[in-house]
Amino acid sequence: MSTYVSKEIRAELDAARIAALKKSSRLRVEMGDNTYKILKLWKDGFTVEAATTPRLRGLVDIYDGANHLYQCLIIADEDEGGEMRYEFKRSTAAHDKAPLDFYRAPDAPIALLGHED
Repeated sequence: MSTYVSKEIRAELDAARIAALKKSSRLRVEMGDNTYKILKLWKDGFTVEAATTPRLRGLVDIYDGANHLYQCLIIADEDEGGEMRYEFKRSTAAHDKAPLDFYRAPDAPIALLGHED
């Protein structure tokens, strides 16, 4: 016995699933001045809602709320069940300060105080 689900019911189920994912996710992807809600994020990629998100390509930034997580180079993979899947060609963790080009000891002083003679 096989189970058949009509296209209309499948579309409604996909829409309900995507709405639940959008409501629970704080993640977003930014490309230029545009922001789109991330439905799922994993080590090698993420998904967004296919119907409301234009095809993304190139360099994007990924945020969790106000926290900048990654800067990524992405490529589109596949559209399935109303979700567009993207894979990372490169993913670099974002930092809140510039990297040092020298070793800084963990117990190094933050600043040096001097006095005039």
